[in-house]
Amino acid sequence: MTTPSIVWLRRDLRLADQAAFLAAARKGPVIPVYVLDDEIAQHRRMGAASRWWLHHSLASLAADLQALGSRLILRRGRCHEELAAIRRETGARTVHALHHYEPWWRNAERAVEQQFDLQLHHGNYLAPPGTVTTGSGGLYKIYTPFWRALQQHLPPPTPLAPPARLEAPAYWPASERLEDWKLRPTRPDWSGGLSDTWSPGEEGGRARLAQFVVRAQRYEQRRNLPALPGTAMLSPHLHFGEVSPAQVWHAVADQGGSVDTFLGELGWRDYAQNIILQFPAYGGRNGKAQFDALAWRTGPEAEADLIAWQRGQTGYPIVDAGMRELWHTGWMHNRVRMIVASFLIKHLLIDWRRGEQWFWDTLVDADYAQNSVNWQWSAGSGVDANMFVRIMAPLTQSAKFEAADYIRRWVPELAGLSDAEIHDPVRRPPRYPRPIIAHAEGRARALAAFAAIKGE
Repeated sequence: MTTPSIVWLRRDLRLADQAAFLAAARKGPVIPVYVLDDEIAQHRRMGAASRWWLHHSLASLAADLQALGSRLILRRGRCHEELAAIRRETGARTVHALHHYEPWWRNAERAVEQQFDLQLHHGNYLAPPGTVTTGSGGLYKIYTPFWRALQQHLPPPTPLAPPARLEAPAYWPASERLEDWKLRPTRPDWSGGLSDTWSPGEEGGRARLAQFVVRAQRYEQRRNLPALPGTAMLSPHLHFGEVSPAQVWHAVADQGGSVDTFLGELGWRDYAQNIILQFPAYGGRNGKAQFDALAWRTGPEAEADLIAWQRGQTGYPIVDAGMRELWHTGWMHNRVRMIVASFLIKHLLIDWRRGEQWFWDTLVDADYAQNSVNWQWSAGSGVDANMFVRIMAPLTQSAKFEAADYIRRWVPELAGLSDAEIHDPVRRPPRYPRPIIAHAEGRARALAAFAAIKGE
């Protein structure tokens, strides 16, 4: 019988538009493998919300594979060691996988190719990271010229159909039980809001995309209004590879209206990968060295402020609504993400890395490249970033983007207030806190800290 090939899965948990599966299927028997490797990622091991999502996504993929007469092999440990063990059990000498660009996955790929014929395929981005180059052949650091250049590579290829069948190997290697990985919380089980909000897996991704297609043409008009269903909410499905960016592009590109604005946001995802390809440590290192000298607040008072921010108890309704939405659903509206990030960095003068770490643990779409790039954009420390001196006024933002109903949903203590009162309530219920810092005071403190590193 033909020697089987391994399909090594990571953030590409789908069958449609999955080049690794199709390439392996053309060669003969296929062994789909997912290795839970917490060691190679070290401090970037998946956070709690992502692990909840991973459990359900793997369960969904296993069911889809079973329908094709195949199965999903689960192993836990170092990727190259577990794949090598499967080689000894089955004789497999070729591994097919999609390219990944996080620094730990690139390290893993180098380790795997020492022992296998590693065949890497594209498919997780609109264009392969590293291929969108300047006139001199370098990589872009600024989004706007990157996006212009990326459009010369678009549209992406037509999405590939899923394999009609997957030939089983003569011998299946041993597999661990998903339940034994304990990816879901138990004591306490805080995942009820996640279950109510999401359907992880390829089918759930297709359904979410279909829901967005019908409103994609109004994206520009509604994307900044957190009380309305304006954004796509596709980010976790894209992160785990349950839908491909090519599938999303081809589904929405011809919808008209303001869909081009959404496509630009899809391009931002490619841009973020382009940045970590150049700066692998971007999640913990300032893009601008000047910010290494900024005097972030530390100590007990700063830690108490950080906890208040994490718990949605800052006394700023729009900030608190966003942080509570995050805790309940593992997701936060994009406009509100910018507001809460600016508040932590500038009003509270707390290092952006503390916020990035909290998002890493609590977001179901926690993506190393996008999380890092977005936080550094808000901090002003990134290679392409908002200026630090542009400080979002949360009370103004809340009213401007009509967040009253959004606040009522996530801060029920304020639900009885009128639209005029709710953004900055004078009458506060006893159980809702006063603002932990006044806007003017926080702004002045932030500007003074920034002036110090500029030598003013």
